[in-house]
Amino acid sequence: MVTMNIHALKQDTICALATPPGTSAIAVIRISGPGSFPICNKVFKQGKNAFNCNIANTHTLNLGEIYENEIILDEVLVSVFKNPKSYTGEDAIEISCHGSPYIVQQILELLIKNGGRLADPGEFTLRAFMNGKFDLSQAEAVADLIASHSKSSHDLALNQMRGTFSNQIKELRKRLVNFASLIELELDFSEEDVEFADRTELKSLLSTLRKEISRLLESFSYGQVIKKGIPVAIVGKPNVGKSTLLNAILNEDRAIVSEIPGTTRDTVEDVISLKGLSFRFIDTAGLRASTDKIENIGIERTYEKIDQAKIILYVFDVNEMKCNEVETVLDEFKEHIQSLPNGLSKDKKFILIANKTDELIESPDDFRHLVEMDCIFISAKRKENINLILDVLSDYIEKESINDNAIVSNARHYEALSKSLEAVHNIEKGFIDNIPSDLIAIDIRQALHHLGEITGEITNDEILGNIFSKFCIGK
Repeated sequence: MVTMNIHALKQDTICALATPPGTSAIAVIRISGPGSFPICNKVFKQGKNAFNCNIANTHTLNLGEIYENEIILDEVLVSVFKNPKSYTGEDAIEISCHGSPYIVQQILELLIKNGGRLADPGEFTLRAFMNGKFDLSQAEAVADLIASHSKSSHDLALNQMRGTFSNQIKELRKRLVNFASLIELELDFSEEDVEFADRTELKSLLSTLRKEISRLLESFSYGQVIKKGIPVAIVGKPNVGKSTLLNAILNEDRAIVSEIPGTTRDTVEDVISLKGLSFRFIDTAGLRASTDKIENIGIERTYEKIDQAKIILYVFDVNEMKCNEVETVLDEFKEHIQSLPNGLSKDKKFILIANKTDELIESPDDFRHLVEMDCIFISAKRKENINLILDVLSDYIEKESINDNAIVSNARHYEALSKSLEAVHNIEKGFIDNIPSDLIAIDIRQALHHLGEITGEITNDEILGNIFSKFCIGK
């Protein structure tokens, strides 16, 4: 949690390692705040000559040495950034030194001795937000960009950092502010019974707001999928080759494979990337009636993972199960998971996988019926037709691809939008019930407040502290 006095940020100077800790070729140490240049001037020289950041050009690299008294700590490059043309909007310095943990520690201690303070998590980005370099949702996107693990999560974070989402929120809020001011003006002239706000136009705006906010809320589940990866549960009876399939998809021995039924007693997960989107595969315990307490716990977790999954690969042994048995088991399976919290949501996709084709002596009698069920025939053991499964997943990506529309991926934004939508419903209901303008004004203020929370136009130190505490120290 960020505990500093947020309104006193500009009064001190912070420093931190901006690159990952540990031994490396180079490391970058950041300094930001009013004391950045004076501190750098004290410790950085070019040869034996003093260096003055104040007269150096902004956005320049300067080769020299870091000195502690007369002792050289390291040969470094110093980058000078003059306000407001820096990441934080303040005077800032970046020192590129050799990546020895000892050197990094010595330089940081030297900076602190000369007036710096070790930065709190996310404090550089917090200062950028406080100095108007970007709004709050854009600041949060910086953390998402750093944490991105696929092209889609990268693109989503980059779009949000560039303002695709926040610009839409600001536009919605701006339009509502115009009407809010007219409603407030009416309250000042309440005794004269006048109307400055066109009710028909306001109702049209509310309808637009409701549709846009609803669309953003509906995008949240997909935003989470992009951010965290699409969960794919591999399910089926014991000993049908689920773990072998996982290993074949990942092309490594990730899960234990055994001919003994019930070997997998807990979920095993790993991630692959297809066309820039991550798929999180989950190998689950075999579904069967069991008296083994440990195995039953694994089966319970299987259903939990099924509930969370967006795609379900139902694997069966093509040598053991007939088409009618597959249909019966699948129907029972679907009926069972309908009682789970998320149930069979409309976007949950089932893919039938007929495994162990390498053991087939001849084509099964009901081969045609299985084909009609869009069943994929594979041999996980021989890694045959695994590409067909990946092709289906690739098709899924193309159908769910990111477009230019804003997508919500942040739980805080989702909560604020939900409250905004509730306020919009209350405003619309107020007009239907013909309630007084002062009560409608309260709901309008609520809608504006919650929309403002997203971009940071409305915020407090507690919210900021919670958001930026999740950042790394040097960001």
